[in-house]
Formats: sequence, structure tokens, C-alpha cells
Amino acid sequence: MMLDRRAFLMTTALGGMEARRLWAQDESNIEDRLAKISGHPILMGLERLEQPVVIDKLELLHREGVYVVRVRTTKGDEGLAVANGSKMREFYPVFLRRVAPFFRKKDLRFLESLLPRFYRHGSNYKLQGIGLWAPYAATEMAFLDLLGKLTNQSIGELLGGVKRREIAVYRASGNRGNSVDEEIDHLHRLAEETGGNALKFRLGGRMSRNADSLAGRSEALIPRVREAFGDDFTLYADSNSSYDVPNAIRIGRLMEESDYGFFEEPCPFDHLWETKRVADALKIPIAGGEQEFSMRRFRWVIAHRAVDVVQPDLHYFGGYLRVIRVARMANAVGLPCTVHMSGSGLGYVDMCHLASCIENPGPHQEFKGATKIPVHCDSSSLKSEQGKVRVPSGPGYGVTIDPDFLAGAERVTR
Repeated sequence: MMLDRRAFLMTTALGGMEARRLWAQDESNIEDRLAKISGHPILMGLERLEQPVVIDKLELLHREGVYVVRVRTTKGDEGLAVANGSKMREFYPVFLRRVAPFFRKKDLRFLESLLPRFYRHGSNYKLQGIGLWAPYAATEMAFLDLLGKLTNQSIGELLGGVKRREIAVYRASGNRGNSVDEEIDHLHRLAEETGGNALKFRLGGRMSRNADSLAGRSEALIPRVREAFGDDFTLYADSNSSYDVPNAIRIGRLMEESDYGFFEEPCPFDHLWETKRVADALKIPIAGGEQEFSMRRFRWVIAHRAVDVVQPDLHYFGGYLRVIRVARMANAVGLPCTVHMSGSGLGYVDMCHLASCIENPGPHQEFKGATKIPVHCDSSSLKSEQGKVRVPSGPGYGVTIDPDFLAGAERVTR
């Protein structure tokens, strides 16, 4: 049975009690209270590091479309992280000119306090958006890999403690414009790959001002997918900002009739007020946040319940520390955080570590599957098995990138 929005808010994340308490108070200062909640320290176990962890080198390696950030300390310790390849290809000069110079010679034990300084330094805030935060995110991930190795903690342990070792996942179709029958066949193949019972597919025409990719496709697809997979499947759909308010509500009503789990990005992603109008009108949970880069705008969205599921992207939004602060704010009012999954690099590993440690990960997280990067992991197959992925448990990321692959990479210098 479909929950209405208020029931959804009160039965997710916190189990209702804390959300009720927070919303029962005067809502005039809710954003201030959320800011305090999000601002508490995150990193754990750094007291074990009695000596400074000083960055000596920050390098960007490239091979076959894969970008790897490598950090080394003055004592020779090393951390690695794989960037979102498509974004680093566009914005690597920001890494070379803005990110790496700032962090060289800094002590990583104070990473949390370095982040706001980085944002201000050299007017970096004027680059607000994916061009700044994607290069920073990959750098922070390399820092966390290093700190995890030095403290013998996994990423999840470092970020507040591992709360779950297995993550339930869904696969998402990237198709738009194929026929209804073709899409249903494709969704069956995706479901077979994960062995799970959750899927997401695309509606509308993407930023299309109500135009569908094929006439009538979305209206036909919504009930047909439910019929094809039955009541036991969790179904999500994403319109990628396709609709204005009346049409988003119309499509949302169809999704309600077929008992969908959430409706993602019904309106243009930066029109928070239209999104709120749709959310207020519908019973189906509304999801969004993939394209958001502002902590304050996320705070507004959460405080005013413009969405029911927050979806910051670990790469686009700027790494674990910023995303965890959003997740904390959402958790305080009973909302889940279903992180948006960047498709390239080791995004599926990034997702697992984030979902392992936050309080409110939501019932399923997006899983795009392994990429061509050769990695080894002793503690996880890194595959979806019966709809769940086991979180790597070794120090840092818990995965090893093939040394031969790294040896064949070129260092990006300009």
C-alpha cells in the first residue's frame, strides 16, 4: 500500500521518534538546527596518528580513460582513488592548479578543517559546481584511503563506524527512446545481473519541457513494467527534469497507481520550488539532489521537505565529508539518503562504503557494476549476489588496483 508523504517521512530513517520531535518544534529555525547537526566532526580514529601526516606529492595518473589520484606523504605512505573519468577529463586543470597546490605540505589529520579553507582559498568558491567538486572529491577519497591505511580502518570505520556489511542494490536502465517492449526486455536482463528485486528506468525526454522521447512511452511503460515484474519488485523511475508541475503530478499519479518506490527529478533540477509543489501534491516519495552543489540549498530542500529522498552524488557534490553532512541533515527529519551513483571509475565501491556507515541509506542503492579497472579485493566479490553487494572491509578502500595497470599510466602535468 502506498504511504502518503507524511507517513513516509515518519517511518523512514529514524523510525519516526526523532523526526516527530524535531518537526514538533518551531519550524522557523529548522535550518539553523540542521546546520548544527551536520557540523559535528565525522572522522574517527585519527587520535592514533601521533605524528603529522604531511602531504609531499599529489599526482594525477591517466590510462585508457581512467584517472587515478595518488597522494604520498613525506614518510612515503600512499593513498589512491579513482576519479569520475568523464568529469576529470574535463576538469583536470582544476586539480592541477587549484586542488593539488593547496593541499601540498598540509597535515591530513586536520582534513575536516582544511575543507572550508580550501573552498575560500584563491576564491575557489567562484568555481562552485561540478568543475570544483569532482576534482576535489577524488582527492579527498585518496586522502581517506591513506588515512584508513594508517589507522587500520576501512573507509566506513573512518567515517563514523560500519553499520552494515551488505548493501541492497538496484540496477538502473540508461535507455530512453526505445519501445516499451524493448525496455522491459532490457530490465529483465538487468534484474538477472543483480539477482535482486529492485530496478529503475527512465521516463520523459530529459530536460524536455514535457516532451516524451516517444509519444506515449512513459504512460505505457509505468503500468507495463509493474505487470512484468509483479508486486514483489521495488520499482523506481527517473524523469531527469522532464516535466512542469501539472505534468509531473499527472505522471506521478500513474506511478502511485502502480505502487512505485520513488519518482526522481520530476521537474527541472534547479527549480526547487516546483519540485516542492509536486512533492506536496503527491503521495509517492520524490527523490532529487544529483545536480545539487550547495550545502545551503540541500539544507533548504530538507528543511522544507521539497524531496523525500535526498540523492547527493559522491563525486559531483564533493566527496564523503560533504555527502555525510547532507545525510545527517536528512536523517534528522526522517529522510533517507540514496546516494547518486556516478557511472565511471570505482563508483560502485564508493557507494558501498558510504552506505555502510550512514544512518539512513534507504532500502536500495544504485549499482552500475564493475568497470574495466583491474582491481582485487579479498573481502568482497564486488558483485551483486542475490541483490546485495558486500562492502570491502580491508584498510582504506579495501581494494587493490593492479600495480601493472598503474605502472602503465601517464602522469598528467598540464
